Amino acid sequence: MSVWATAFAAVVAFMGIGLVDPILPSIAQGLDATPSQVSLLFTSYFLVTAVAMLITGWVSSRIGGKRTLLAGLALVIVFAALAGTSTSVAELVGFRAGWGLGNALFVATALAVIVGAASGGAESAIILYEAALGLGISAGPLVGALLGDWNWRAPFFGTATLMAVGFVLIVTLLKAPARPAVPTRLSAPIRALAHGGLSTTAFTALFYNFAFFTILAFTPFILHMSPYGIGAVFFGWGVCVALASVFGAPPLQRRIGSVNVLHLSLALLAVLQIGIALSGHTGVIVFTVLSGIPIGLNNTVFTESAMEVSDAPRPVASAGYNFVRWMGGALAPFIATKLGEEVGVAVPYVLGAVCCAIGMAILYTRRHHLRSLARVDAGHTMHDTAPAVV
Repeated sequence: MSVWATAFAAVVAFMGIGLVDPILPSIAQGLDATPSQVSLLFTSYFLVTAVAMLITGWVSSRIGGKRTLLAGLALVIVFAALAGTSTSVAELVGFRAGWGLGNALFVATALAVIVGAASGGAESAIILYEAALGLGISAGPLVGALLGDWNWRAPFFGTATLMAVGFVLIVTLLKAPARPAVPTRLSAPIRALAHGGLSTTAFTALFYNFAFFTILAFTPFILHMSPYGIGAVFFGWGVCVALASVFGAPPLQRRIGSVNVLHLSLALLAVLQIGIALSGHTGVIVFTVLSGIPIGLNNTVFTESAMEVSDAPRPVASAGYNFVRWMGGALAPFIATKLGEEVGVAVPYVLGAVCCAIGMAILYTRRHHLRSLARVDAGHTMHDTAPAVV
């Protein structure tokens, strides 16, 4: 029950990522803002999330995982509700920044709690976590569309309400995990990045996340659809993310290895982004939905790799990895939208494809740092005939 309570709250937390997608044009219209100004909703959220990742381990090792989860949820509840009261883009961007702080405290700790509490081992726990991510990302646009068609403020109040439910579930169902014997040092996540395998994984993921959030943040503005239409497109995209995360990544890792899966999925994502850049309206919809497949594969493999590639404790490795990779999520929305406004709507996707190619180059040139991932792939092979149970 502890695992499922945390997973439910994680679904709602990840809903916050895609929640604003269907209502981005409505927010721009309602607050008389440009697309690049509205894109700062993503930038402030992920920039604060990235930096706050550096303190999550330090906090949780001192007050405990349960209290850290509750503190993160409480911040999300408060700032999501405040976001719904915004009267300007500046206010909304600021409240999203506070939301990002709560998100960081919750998300980094949730992964460690799920891995620690699950009975099926780290592999199954990470797949459950990624399933929560996929479900949350797919449900977010749908909830955003349903509530946003009524009023663009409604999705923010809806998220605050769902997070309050998650808060109650964590309070009542989660047994407080044991604190580590030695508190985590504030510098531990940065020190962990000195490991060649973890830094390779993190910086490859930074470029991948730039491509990922180019699609998520800029595409709603070129779809020229109602909130329901945008929500439907990104619901289909999110379903592809979830299915590829849970059912696609493990067998591919078993057959061709984690590093090769990353090469394959980055190449596919680059091709699909070029497809978006060169297509008309129907093509944009189709390629956007299909891009969820390589994104789902990447999410699972990158998360497993970050957890297993080094000897750092999982919460520390997660914090260092997420600090670097979420910088891609912070930079992409504003840069992509600004390029789309001032240069051309195809340019952000070409840049996203280039970022995928850079990620592949990093993987190739630093492949010797990733040899330890062979044991992750061996674990998938071992569980092929005896699936682990979470």
